[in-house]
Amino acid sequence: MVSKEQQRQRATALIAQHLLAAGLSETSLRQLAGAAEVSDRMLLYYFTDKADVILSALSHFVGAMTTLLASAIPENANLSPKDLIAKALDVTQGDAMRPYMRLWIEIVAAAARSEQPYKSVSSQIALGFLAWIESRLTGEASDAKRATAAMAFAIIDGIALLDVCAGQDQSKLAISALTELAFPSQS
Repeated sequence: MVSKEQQRQRATALIAQHLLAAGLSETSLRQLAGAAEVSDRMLLYYFTDKADVILSALSHFVGAMTTLLASAIPENANLSPKDLIAKALDVTQGDAMRPYMRLWIEIVAAAARSEQPYKSVSSQIALGFLAWIESRLTGEASDAKRATAAMAFAIIDGIALLDVCAGQDQSKLAISALTELAFPSQS
């Protein structure tokens, strides 16, 4: 027999996949239950309320996104800002990561409208990724290293925003210009 916790984990994974495919626009309780392949009532048996469902799915989403990033940039990689940004952009602009970046932008937009649970969770996600970036940069922990991590985060998310709003061709142009402007070749 499958336990309540196992059913909750299964539902969480299915709902996270649903959010990646459909975005935040399809998050009524009925739509989430459909994605989890259970009734509304059963979904509320596994989770406290709709916010709990979404938070659980977002936690799953962050874990999967972190795994994708970690496969390209392992912990304690000790990369220069240029190399970290280049590797992160390669990953975040790839087909596997694009749905995660699109959903992340939707989460940020919902947070900007003060919608819960997105407002509280977006801050946690952003701070987590800042720490993730900082841990992969060269040098000891310092204010300068934190500032560099924030800059890298802004560049990576800015390129993702451009990709969502203006398309992949525009984001590629931005990456090319960034490379020339910030990291010119040393001949």
